[in-house]
Amino acid sequence: MAVFTESISYKTKGEGDIVDLTGDAAAVVKKSGVENGIVIIFVPGSTAGITTIEYEEGLLRDFPAMLERIAPRDTEYHHERRWRDGNGRSHVRASLLKPDLTVPFVRGELITGTWQQIVLVELDIRSRVREVIYQVLGE
Repeated sequence: MAVFTESISYKTKGEGDIVDLTGDAAAVVKKSGVENGIVIIFVPGSTAGITTIEYEEGLLRDFPAMLERIAPRDTEYHHERRWRDGNGRSHVRASLLKPDLTVPFVRGELITGTWQQIVLVELDIRSRVREVIYQVLGE
């Protein structure tokens, strides 16, 4: 079994920014030279998440709106009471999304749906530089 790891940095615009990682994930798989396996996409930290969506204008607006309904900004969070950093909702939202995603690939090609893209979702209230780790496992 082969293991190949690469990290790529992304500058986000702050809360609600959604960055399409699909092209970079595919490029890392190609660069690894591994033909068949999985790629794990992971973002360290507790205020960002990795998921899949159809990366189009409507969903780029709907997705943050959905997060606002689930963990609204105008709700009191215990994290905010303790730390006073303004991002209690960011932590709650990130825990729902999770920091990682596993995508299979065959013959060096990601197995994703026609309209499915891999995305980084920035949940913190300010712009951040996010390091995304891509780890390829396979043969």
